[in-house]
Amino acid sequence: MLRIIASLVAAVIFVAAPNAHAEVYGAQTFTLANGMQVVLIPNHRAPVVSHMVFYKVGSADEPPGKSGIAHFLEHLLFKGTPRFPEGAMTDIVARNGGNQNAFTTYDYTGYYQNIAVDRLPLMMDMEADRMRNLILTEKEVVTEREVIIEERRMRVDNSPSALLGERMAAALWMTNTYAIPIIGWQHEMRGLTAADNLSIYNAYYAPHNAILVVAGDITMDKLKPLAEKYYGAVPKSGESKPRVRPTFLYQKADTRITLHHERVTQPSWSRQIIAPSYNVGDRADVHALEVFSEIMGGGSTTKLYRRLVVDEQVAAGFSAGYDGEAVSYGSFYISVTPSPGVTIEQSEAAFDKALADFLARGITQADVDQAKARFAARLAFAKDSPMSAARGVGTSMAVGISLDDIENWPDAVNKVTLAQVLSAARKLFTENSTVTGVLLPEPQQVAAGAAP
Repeated sequence: MLRIIASLVAAVIFVAAPNAHAEVYGAQTFTLANGMQVVLIPNHRAPVVSHMVFYKVGSADEPPGKSGIAHFLEHLLFKGTPRFPEGAMTDIVARNGGNQNAFTTYDYTGYYQNIAVDRLPLMMDMEADRMRNLILTEKEVVTEREVIIEERRMRVDNSPSALLGERMAAALWMTNTYAIPIIGWQHEMRGLTAADNLSIYNAYYAPHNAILVVAGDITMDKLKPLAEKYYGAVPKSGESKPRVRPTFLYQKADTRITLHHERVTQPSWSRQIIAPSYNVGDRADVHALEVFSEIMGGGSTTKLYRRLVVDEQVAAGFSAGYDGEAVSYGSFYISVTPSPGVTIEQSEAAFDKALADFLARGITQADVDQAKARFAARLAFAKDSPMSAARGVGTSMAVGISLDDIENWPDAVNKVTLAQVLSAARKLFTENSTVTGVLLPEPQQVAAGAAP
């Protein structure tokens, strides 16, 4: 025991003492000597844990002409190492009653296992091993390349809404790397090689660029030595560097894209707007937009939903939301599904009129208070699922939001005033570039449907 303690003292650098925060997750954190941050979110309701590793690399970090490489590498990380050959990790997780998966976004890549707490050391051993010991052959890369191309066909090429989403993102973001689809452009995906994947792997898959989040039935006294034994043994290979993202935006423009597709049976209308994020823009506007998005799109009881769907019956569905957790800018989205017999033009005009009334005189202090109350109710259950807690904390930290900001988020939101909500919302709809997308059936389908 004394030798373990001595080893920990020598090998662990604490950014701060692992203080518990009572506001949301009660998370605790420390950093290994090799630069890897470790976060614990305690939850002792069941003897299970969610074990997640986040790498601060996503599709927005890809070199020009190599779109899809971050997602491709996520697939290839399951190809194995000398200790755990291809298929071994999947088999071991399943035989031990767990499940695993991975995901890639614009700003990060994550890998996770949900498992009984007594199997956590085995998960850490395997995950730490593939952090630096991945084996790739050109044959494996060629085979898996066809898998991701087929994934693109299924999820994008055969999905009208996904195709429209790609066009809208390209028009909205332009030279910002968020304009490039996470899965990649197919013509570039076909050229991705083993060398391309290893270049990303060697540059980003390292302790200093990773965050380990463990949520569940474990204490810091037990987690520290495990993290040091498995992840602490991975050699330090670099220093953390600032995430670089374009902050230049072209002059404000409002773009419109209409896509006709044979698979469309229900027309739809959507709008995306560039918005401030936690990292770019006024942080006060971020919290105000969080409250505003809840007021505007927080479900079937909100004023806009009731007006468009229930009262005027111009929409069969309405939603809105805001994502301010990004390394670069954030985004705000709105979606309207017209009611049967209502045209896109009619539903859009009804929405524009409803929004103008809403911003002019429709938001009250009671709306702000109710939105905050709904946030508080959700946060009361935030720790119920170790998986949700681990993912929520990890994704926020992976884009550069501090653990203190995560834990203190309720206080920040509670300080938002009605005036701030109105100011942020009005700026959102008047100062930022937008792209409007319209999804329609092929003209001949419409004509055929109208025929007697």
